Amino acid sequence: MVKFIHSADLHLDSPFKSRSKMPSSLFEVLMESTYNSVTRMMDFAIEEKVDFIIIAGDVFDQANRTLKSEIFMKRQFERLKESGIFAYVIHGNHDPLTDGFKTSWPDNVTVFKENVETFEMVSAKGERVSLHGFSYYLDDSYENKLDDYPVNTMNQGIHIGILHGTYAKSRYSQERYTEFNLEVLNDKLYHYWALGHIHQRDQLSDLPPIHYSGNIQGRHKNEYGEKGFLLVEGDDVYLDTRFVPVQELIFAEYQLEIDSLNKQDVYQTIVEFKHRLREKGRHIIQLNLVYDGEETISDADFTEVIELLKEDEREIRQFIWIDELHLKYMNQDNIALLNDIKTSYSSNSELFKEAVNALYMDPRLNRHLGPVQDIEQEELLKEGEERLKMLMRK
Repeated sequence: MVKFIHSADLHLDSPFKSRSKMPSSLFEVLMESTYNSVTRMMDFAIEEKVDFIIIAGDVFDQANRTLKSEIFMKRQFERLKESGIFAYVIHGNHDPLTDGFKTSWPDNVTVFKENVETFEMVSAKGERVSLHGFSYYLDDSYENKLDDYPVNTMNQGIHIGILHGTYAKSRYSQERYTEFNLEVLNDKLYHYWALGHIHQRDQLSDLPPIHYSGNIQGRHKNEYGEKGFLLVEGDDVYLDTRFVPVQELIFAEYQLEIDSLNKQDVYQTIVEFKHRLREKGRHIIQLNLVYDGEETISDADFTEVIELLKEDEREIRQFIWIDELHLKYMNQDNIALLNDIKTSYSSNSELFKEAVNALYMDPRLNRHLGPVQDIEQEELLKEGEERLKMLMRK
């Protein structure tokens, strides 16, 4: 039996796109989020007494890498060493070997060089494990070294491939590095492939297990949902995986139906939605309001709602920060047409008189009308607007 963690794409010190819009207290949480997520992963590794952890590339974020992030990782690796846990690390396109390191790691950490290497270890329960991988030497390296991964011909122990690259049929938008297809990976006869580079968790195969663990903390709205790592357990027959979330906060997009555009109603509906969401942890969200009716809300009122919602979160530890708030009218075309009619004709008194005269000149209608001097222009226009709305709904 063996037990290990598969992680990737830590991107320590990565910039965050929402920084300019957030209060300083919330932004501080955002900037420390990746560090806290990594700490939770190390806590879990120690508590679960795993044999080793894998980091499948992009520990750092290239130009944004700081001495702080290197010292932080050194201390985390030292914690693992104290518990007898090993770490196997490859470098990806965001932290290539040519960037150099100011910090040396403790001896429980193995860093793969630019050519494919194999390292062996023995688990706490005596399982022999062989790990195969390579690090990027340049950040723009497109060379494919999959042919250099050795084939498991002896079928002894557990063989794990570590790769930072792009599945040829990937639906995600990350730049394409070291493209591969499943046939090439399967031909190596490994028991598990630990992949990095794609920031969404994804299982490409069950036999053998081929997984992207995703990144450990979302950084913007396109890196949505829970983030963390995979806990892998088993033997040379089968390795089982379990996702473990450790994110500090979640990026997400939600749709919320509303039945009124009165600004107080809009505000209260969103407050109640945030209250329900708050139970699931800190969030930075894009919220899309959907309204199926004829009302409208002014830009000034909508902006007032947005600002009040942001103000509400300034001192909240379990914050729900609405980064983007959009309103979609289900009857957008009808509302636009009605507004155009009102703007063009409702203030035209001559046209109103002409329309009223036409009504009273029609003998089929005038017997149903009251005295012309009793007609209230505003009431008649309102009644006409309601009739037009009813016709539009048919």
